[in-house]
Amino acid sequence: MSDHFDTLETRDPELRERAQLAQLRAQLAYARASTSAYAKLLADVEPAAITSREALARIPVVRKSELVELQKTARPFGGFAASGWGSERRRAVLVFASPGPLYEPEGEAADYWRLARALFAAGFRGGDLVHNCFSYHFTPGGAMLESGARALGCTVFRGGIGQTEQQVHAMAELRPDGYVGTPSFLKIILEKADELGVRLPSLRKALLSGEAFPASLREALTARGIVAYQVYASADVGSIAYESPGREGLIVDEGVLVEIVRPGTGDPVAPGEVGEVVVTELVNFDYPLIRFGTGDLSAAMAGVSPCGRSNMRIKGWLGRADQTTKVKGMFVHPSQVAQIARRHAEILKARLVVDTADGADRMTLHVEMADNRTTSAEAIIASIREITKLRGEIAFHSPGKLPNDGKVIDDKRAYT
Repeated sequence: MSDHFDTLETRDPELRERAQLAQLRAQLAYARASTSAYAKLLADVEPAAITSREALARIPVVRKSELVELQKTARPFGGFAASGWGSERRRAVLVFASPGPLYEPEGEAADYWRLARALFAAGFRGGDLVHNCFSYHFTPGGAMLESGARALGCTVFRGGIGQTEQQVHAMAELRPDGYVGTPSFLKIILEKADELGVRLPSLRKALLSGEAFPASLREALTARGIVAYQVYASADVGSIAYESPGREGLIVDEGVLVEIVRPGTGDPVAPGEVGEVVVTELVNFDYPLIRFGTGDLSAAMAGVSPCGRSNMRIKGWLGRADQTTKVKGMFVHPSQVAQIARRHAEILKARLVVDTADGADRMTLHVEMADNRTTSAEAIIASIREITKLRGEIAFHSPGKLPNDGKVIDDKRAYT
């Protein structure tokens, strides 16, 4: 039995990069021709000229928070979808809602969300019975994992969320091979089974998502004979990255390009530095999101996974990139910090710390600069005032001294 879903997973990285950039150019051309939003966003972009990631990085990032607002004026999908219903050229087979509200379509393509690959890496195979405990109500979680499982040849039981005791009895009677859902709900189900004195010997694998998967829970599941893996997916772009038996980070899905950028900007960070995960889908004819800012923080990892999969790896979820805060009644955004840094070329890295002094809000911009800098503190303080409309202080640091945690705004105020 093969250890890999297909040969794409183990191809030479340079071959992958060339193939994916060719897919990217086709996707850009399609999105520009097929959606009103990208007709505007890509009006000055020649798809054939996007021959590198550096060129891709010059295209604006579309962030989730912006999509919510855009969908209010251009219904139902903000002009980013090429499918819909009624007179639309392509038919959306399902429509979902996520908090915001944010609406997403599902197209007719098999394994639309590309989750079969992640399920395979977690040990699921055709013929398995999968107990699906992601929600089927409003959000696409249940449908996402179901489509991937069915594409893999699995049979799916639609457990959904809640009704823990019924979940236990269904598992005991149907004997599923594996579970998909959140880590915490699997823990609740297993604890309820213990309480009821019900054994679940068939349950031997799990693919988990939607929340943190602590090492302590992984160990507890292993002790029960359940081998569990994670997948990082989004209702907007489907599978982004997944865990494999290599157990070193998450491997980026073959159907997307992932960039790690400085929060508040579209500028890629240095290798290994924490930043916002930005995703571009390579083959989606229904909802072709390009440079979609997830709002999640992660970092790229060097090298190749021990499992032999050769794609880019990321460290997993490391927090949220949207660090907007309010100071003295004014919103301060990560993009404003980036704007200040761009004004002064000698600033290598910037981090705005917000705290209190004598009961009042205080902003201090911590910047990494070379010791032989010529830019004055007064010039940077003036930029802080002009861009944020607030008074701020400055603190200088040598290169590499600021934390590598992706924070652009660090709010240290105590909220009680």
